[in-house]
Amino acid sequence: MRTCSPPLILSRRRALTIVAGTAAALMTGRVAPAAPAFHVWEGTALGAPARLILVGAAEHASKAAVRACLDEVERLEREFSLYRPDSALSRLNANGVLDRPSLDLFRLLRLSATVGEQTGGAFDVTVQPLWQAYADHFTAHPDACSGPPPAAIAEACSRVGCRRLSVRSERIALAPGMALTFNGIAQGYITDRVADLLRARGYTNVLVEMGEIRALGPAPAEPPWSIALAAPPSAAAEPLSLPLRDGAIASSAGAATAFDPAARFHHLFVPDTGRSADAFAAVTVVAPRATLADALSTALYVAPPSRIPAIVGRYPGVLALLTLHSGQRLRIPAA
Repeated sequence: MRTCSPPLILSRRRALTIVAGTAAALMTGRVAPAAPAFHVWEGTALGAPARLILVGAAEHASKAAVRACLDEVERLEREFSLYRPDSALSRLNANGVLDRPSLDLFRLLRLSATVGEQTGGAFDVTVQPLWQAYADHFTAHPDACSGPPPAAIAEACSRVGCRRLSVRSERIALAPGMALTFNGIAQGYITDRVADLLRARGYTNVLVEMGEIRALGPAPAEPPWSIALAAPPSAAAEPLSLPLRDGAIASSAGAATAFDPAARFHHLFVPDTGRSADAFAAVTVVAPRATLADALSTALYVAPPSRIPAIVGRYPGVLALLTLHSGQRLRIPAA
């Protein structure tokens, strides 16, 4: 009889394979003497390690700015978190309706709907019933070598689809059995809000790492920030560094949040079929803003590969790096 190892522990967020190379140089003091002063904060935000690098401001001003950023993260987590029962999203999922939603929640849902339309439905915030079906299956059958039964997947898929979602400024309403997740866009949105807050305070050289990465301006001494892209767990890809200036990077990998040790069953679902996508080991997107990079990295991971060039072509200034399981990386648009 064939047996399987217990499933991996489910992570509350994707494990991105991006680290800021320039930030590491700052932390170790490997910066040219002429570089301006900088302030580095490292801690926890959204349940995982986070980092802010603020260049060119006095220490007391930077500390005040960091406090304001963390207050903003806390405020937005009360809106978007699936893991806080008091969040607006949790209340919406529990009750099926939410009256007088905040501007941030309304805006995020409208952005989600727009990206969903522009990606032909590849990006879909209503896939939470699929996640629940897989989580329930592997909780009940921890040694399972296969996913949920086809009937369970079909039933969950029947409750997926943004067209069954009513989004108005005065009320958000879900169809019976629906539930939403912002795990494919909220980190990017929060990253952008933090960057925008810092820009409003006069910062022009900043690196924000809140699950996704957003840069304002260049790194100290004028080079672009250097972002090191590591290989995903399931692919033997060569390390790669990407320059980043006034832009954002996000990455999606199925192996980052898997239900089984082989990562055949993971959180990146094809909305039409309810199955975990398997064309790529990882997808990385460079875009002007982190919200778009976050959503597109999810959408491109689950979209049919033949449609990816057309999707990317809709967005000026967007670059997609598709890492195959062989380790080969495809660049769209091509260099």
